[in-house]
Amino acid sequence: MKETDPSLVQKSVNTIRTLSIDAIQKANSGHPGLPLGAAPMAYALWARHLKHHPRNPDWPDRDRFVLSAGHGSMLLYSLLHLTGYDLSMDDIRSFRQWGSRTPGHPEAHMTPGVECTTGPLGQGIANGVGMAITERHLAYRFNRKEFDLVNHYTYVLVGDGDLMEGISSEAVSYAGHLGLGKLILLYDSNDITLDGPTSLSFSGEDVKARFDAYGWQTLEVKDGDHDVDGVDRAIREAKEDPSRPSILLIKTTIGFGSPNRGGKSSAHGSPLGDEEIALTKEALGWESGDPFHVPDDVRDHMGEAVTRGAAAEKIWNGLFERYEKAHPDLALQWKEALAGNLPDGWDDDLPSWEPGEKVATRSAAGAALHAIAARVPWLIGGDADLSSSTKTRLPNEKSFDAQTGEGRNLHFGVREHAMGGIANGMAYHGGAQPFVATFLCFSDYMRGSVRLAAMNKLPVRYVWTHDSIEVGEDGPTHQPVEHVMSLRTIPGLVVFRPADGGESVEAWRWAVQNRDRPVALILSRQGLPVIDRKRHPRARNLARGGYVLAEASGKAPQAIIIATGSEVAPALEAREELENEGFGVRVVSLPSWELFADQDQAYRDAVMPPEIDARVSVEAGVTLGWERWIGLTGIAIGVDRFGASAPGPLVREKYGLVAKPIVDAVRKLAGRGE
Repeated sequence: MKETDPSLVQKSVNTIRTLSIDAIQKANSGHPGLPLGAAPMAYALWARHLKHHPRNPDWPDRDRFVLSAGHGSMLLYSLLHLTGYDLSMDDIRSFRQWGSRTPGHPEAHMTPGVECTTGPLGQGIANGVGMAITERHLAYRFNRKEFDLVNHYTYVLVGDGDLMEGISSEAVSYAGHLGLGKLILLYDSNDITLDGPTSLSFSGEDVKARFDAYGWQTLEVKDGDHDVDGVDRAIREAKEDPSRPSILLIKTTIGFGSPNRGGKSSAHGSPLGDEEIALTKEALGWESGDPFHVPDDVRDHMGEAVTRGAAAEKIWNGLFERYEKAHPDLALQWKEALAGNLPDGWDDDLPSWEPGEKVATRSAAGAALHAIAARVPWLIGGDADLSSSTKTRLPNEKSFDAQTGEGRNLHFGVREHAMGGIANGMAYHGGAQPFVATFLCFSDYMRGSVRLAAMNKLPVRYVWTHDSIEVGEDGPTHQPVEHVMSLRTIPGLVVFRPADGGESVEAWRWAVQNRDRPVALILSRQGLPVIDRKRHPRARNLARGGYVLAEASGKAPQAIIIATGSEVAPALEAREELENEGFGVRVVSLPSWELFADQDQAYRDAVMPPEIDARVSVEAGVTLGWERWIGLTGIAIGVDRFGASAPGPLVREKYGLVAKPIVDAVRKLAGRGE
């Protein structure tokens, strides 16, 4: 790469700065401090290192850039606009406005070139770890001698706030353990947060020593406000060590150039104002007082990214053409993996069980996962140190090795939040289908990441086991009560709570075929009786979310019992007792509220006829929300308090999750009981 005139470098840096603060001022909303301070490091990376093609943002072997400090989004939008992405000046002028492609924080799938949705601090760091894991894994699976099909870096720009969040500690600890050598963090170290100087809350921590201890390469740039060449050299040095991830500690001034707000917390999260912008441009030696000015030579210089990117992609396309001839089977697998497709026969070996056999749904789901993973090589994942309990360790597969990329079993350790964020990064990257697992009561630790997966339609599969008070002796700290209902409130998340082994298999079948929604499998520790599908409808009805599992005998139903998971079995027992009394009762299995709600009204009415208002729900969790299906006159049987430490079956009996209370509730609604 030819050397650029230093004056043009400085002008380009200042264009990034001024374009950003002008957009923030027009919106009268945003964060000018980070773009003003971090523009030099961003320029060094984007103009001298980042491998990307602005005209094809989805080129598979591009470097990934993540702005974890997502509040500084105008920095990213300025870079995208200047380097030739499909982001116009009108888009820049529409920053933070209704319907614009430049929202307040970067959103994947909305703005070309934005790799992932960031804003909640620390998430981008975990996403970057997931991207780097996927790069290594795909390199192992597809690279061959003379064919480096996968060879790219993941860069993450982080701030002080990112490094305070607990998720970042989990994520960087794991990255250091793995030795992810193609992960590089650029730390915008300006010692300021929204409330004031970091001395208020972040003074006793030596970030360099912390990352040294995590096993990272730590490099320092002492003058990040001016030293573009220093950042350039540090990135080059980071790349020279493939055995460990790197962090560049770059000292900057928040709001650099602003005479009255530079270096102050007031530069963090509010527009500078017209007068201060004029003073800032004067201090920067800016050539124009007009807003949104981009000098022609800067536009030409930054736009060279298009030419470089086109040339790099052309070389890669030629490589792939030769690869396709040399390794046709692998080339086909590559295309299928990137598209998220499934190979022929992927579900040929799914397990089944004999009616009446007791099988924990965690075990049934685990057997299904193992069978699918044996035929779908891009299914990869792991657990939070619980694989023996969640049944998610893939047999005949090695533990993931970040140096070689071999192995599909990820050992996240006790790092649930980072696990969720890392899985999101893997899904953002493409080419891998991630799953993660832990106990249901720990899903709360992951909730921020799950919410973002749902927001971005990421097909991450969550396996959450030990789903109720029947966990038993571990007691209320480990017995989920409110969790299932809480998860159902997340828009876009599909929650399955299967009733038996058959529904567990079908939940995995649906989850693997799904491409645009995260999926939660809520599974039991205890054995549940396998339903006789010769007497009852097939388990594949799970795909409709809810279905009639048992019909009233010889008559129209007078009442409906609606159940999920482990409560389906006592619901069937209760129906039998009531039928023996001559009372017609229908049992509905409702493993997924979301998929049932997706069905048309005619189907929902066929399963739960509106004229039947004698309805009882039963689920080992809070009853809040069940009025959606049972109405205001129905009876919800559940657990509206925390659990207790005792053998699981005894806890279930004491809490009324057995047949008798269900029978009593139906009798009461029918006027036959007290």
